Amino acid sequence: MQYRCHKKHYLDQEKLRQINNRIHGATLKQYSTTFLLVGSMASSAHIRASGEIYHADANYDAIKQSMIAEFALTYHDIPTALHNYTVLAIKSNSTTVKQRALNVALEQNDLKAALDIATHWVVQEPTDVPALFYLSHIALKAHEYELASETLDKILNIDPDADLEKILVGIAPEEAEDRDFLLQALGSSQEKDNPSILLMIANLEAQNGQFDQALNTVNRALKQRPKVTGFILMKANLLNALGNEAETLKWYAKSSHKHKSNLEVRLAEVKYLIKINQSQLALDKLESILKKWPKEEEALFIAGLTSIDLKEDEKAEKFLVELRYSSQYQNEAYYYLAVNAERKQHFETAKAYYRLVDGSLYTVSRRNMINIFSEQEKLNDALRFLTQERVNYPQHASFLYQAQADILKRMNNKKAAIRLLNEAIKNIPDDPELIYSEVLLLDPYQDKEKLDKLLTNLLKIEPNSPTYLNAYAYTLALQNKRLDEARQYVEHALELAPEQASILDTLGYITFLQNDFDTASQVLEKAYDLSQSVKIGVRYAKSIYMQGNLTKFSDVLQQLQKNHPNDPQLDPLKSLLLSPSIKKS
Repeated sequence: MQYRCHKKHYLDQEKLRQINNRIHGATLKQYSTTFLLVGSMASSAHIRASGEIYHADANYDAIKQSMIAEFALTYHDIPTALHNYTVLAIKSNSTTVKQRALNVALEQNDLKAALDIATHWVVQEPTDVPALFYLSHIALKAHEYELASETLDKILNIDPDADLEKILVGIAPEEAEDRDFLLQALGSSQEKDNPSILLMIANLEAQNGQFDQALNTVNRALKQRPKVTGFILMKANLLNALGNEAETLKWYAKSSHKHKSNLEVRLAEVKYLIKINQSQLALDKLESILKKWPKEEEALFIAGLTSIDLKEDEKAEKFLVELRYSSQYQNEAYYYLAVNAERKQHFETAKAYYRLVDGSLYTVSRRNMINIFSEQEKLNDALRFLTQERVNYPQHASFLYQAQADILKRMNNKKAAIRLLNEAIKNIPDDPELIYSEVLLLDPYQDKEKLDKLLTNLLKIEPNSPTYLNAYAYTLALQNKRLDEARQYVEHALELAPEQASILDTLGYITFLQNDFDTASQVLEKAYDLSQSVKIGVRYAKSIYMQGNLTKFSDVLQQLQKNHPNDPQLDPLKSLLLSPSIKKS
């Protein structure tokens, strides 16, 4: 933002220094620095910034101080870095230096240093609106609401139309007490009736759940500035928050009609229509928008997805094809073109589009391709395709190896799958997902030594993974060995994921093997409630039986028979009813 307006000296320098002293007390702490010049330099931006003040004051070695600060950051010596950049900012007339210093302070969440820098910046340039924006933002972040309010007043004195909305982004007070303090400060400010201040007040009121009051505040702002997008959308959001669908629709329709050239408002209306399941009306409005803005990418994308939802395949393709060269929506466009083609059973077209997908949709697109190959009974083609993919996309090699191994398993070629994963682990050592994929393929009885080695390695790589801890514990339980160690693993896993049925099941299984039937029955009951797995239910029933509580055992068995009628896994339990009672160990 360039707000270099007429210079109005509204803020007395000495007063601001007093404010700074009131907030911070003592002067900046000094840090001794030993600087060793090695053969590298700070980034060109930082050198350029320090050069600005070097030439302004030849007696002040700004370049050296900037380099000290940057080297200190590199070696995580934050106090030294902040001290040097704060001194640089205070002594300098360079905006670039001040911005760099502020960024460093904010990145390190050192609000005291940030306030020092911003305060001195405003002292030096009291009518510099960007500096005032920084100061108000940081004051808000530091909960200095009176200072923030005063600074906002100064901004609006210089530029009554200044957009203050960005100041609150990411730092809106989380605590109700802080919001009340800020509301009080804004309400007593000189510019309390300025529309931008009113919007900030409305946001705070909305956060407090005072939607009716916030709506009244926004309406006051709208009377002064009826065309401002932020005000229009805020009112719509408040009407929605109040649960007034009819009024929300009415307001959107009115605003879209009145502000036909406001793309943001019209798209917001469309998104709301989709949200309340009025997709056909949304699509109609999107087509109207695209007549006015035929290349608008967000509108094209939403229109494509909405058309897919409405099963208007030809329209969907028409919209999405326009995004093939979009920097923002290209991958999404290819993906949904593929989904659209697959739905029409145009499988070769779908595969062709899936091949073009990269980015965050890469893995899901390849999984969908594998499913198509599977439906076509062309799993060998899928294997060849994935091998080529490892060449084309080496960054996805781990996923591709796992996908190939899964296909080989589906083809009943477990040995080939294990060989492939061995190769993968050699090529990509210490990849936990690859190791775990092989663990799942190995036999807990025949491959004991290899399993133990792989699982030990897994826990070295990720010692706090509940999945891997549980896998090791369950493997040891199946082998009925080192049960105390297994119990430690699964109890640690349970601390990390307390509501996971598979982990509770493992603990139940281990405690059963340890003849701790009380614990076993408790955790297995919880595991069964969470999962409704018949396998876990059987274990739960057996643990009750071993407690000697035949009445409860009979009740649980009846429940299992009701939930899982005719399941053969229940047959051994039925025979237990005919056996002599087992006394509690």
